[in-house]
Amino acid sequence: MTWNSVMGLISSIALFLPICLMLAIRLVTYSSFPALLIYFIFVLFFNLLNQGYIKADTELVNSWGLINNFVDPILMISFLTYFSTSAGFTRNIKKVILGFVALDLIMLLLFGFTLKAVTIPLGVGLVVVFCLCLFFFIRQAKIAILHRKAAGKALMVASLLFAYGCFTIIYLMFYVFKTPYVDDTLLVYYMVTTFSSLLIGAGIIIESKRVQKLNELKLTRKELSIIYKDAEPAPPLKGAVLDFDKEQWN
Repeated sequence: MTWNSVMGLISSIALFLPICLMLAIRLVTYSSFPALLIYFIFVLFFNLLNQGYIKADTELVNSWGLINNFVDPILMISFLTYFSTSAGFTRNIKKVILGFVALDLIMLLLFGFTLKAVTIPLGVGLVVVFCLCLFFFIRQAKIAILHRKAAGKALMVASLLFAYGCFTIIYLMFYVFKTPYVDDTLLVYYMVTTFSSLLIGAGIIIESKRVQKLNELKLTRKELSIIYKDAEPAPPLKGAVLDFDKEQWN
């Protein structure tokens, strides 16, 4: 076995990890995690096709690679709405997604289902995803360090920042500089995919615990609202009591 085939197998196993985790801890329907699940399924299927673990002719492998490159930015930007800082920012991200859908359609109409059609959308998509990941990573890292919470989010976006930074370099080598060292570039891709998949898997595990606590809190609030919906509102606390509480907690 060559290094490429070994790393191809390892990266496929690593890609399978986040899929299993999202299914096992039931994050597949939570927020924008469905987009992340579909993303990993697309990449894993391409890996298996490219490595020959799923028998298919060259035309199908190339076609799936093109489809994967077309939908990559759309799926990843969709998932990144999970880290959005406001409803307005989320709306702007969704506008960017619609812009990529329109760009894909325009390129398909101009060049057909070819490598040339995917070159521009993929390049722009890698840059946009990297910039969004960088913005969210800085924010989540501050929250994780200063407030000691949401470490799972910080790990997930860190893995994506690393992956898309490397993918951008690989894109330049393959599409712009047209490197003759295709096998070496593919080996680097497998290594990056493996590391980022393991890191995002760890982030998913940590984040699932936070999501579980949030769901339990929502359920508790809902139950309390049902229990006390007919209860009379409590009288406002006096200033002396408020002062006492303040002294207790400070």
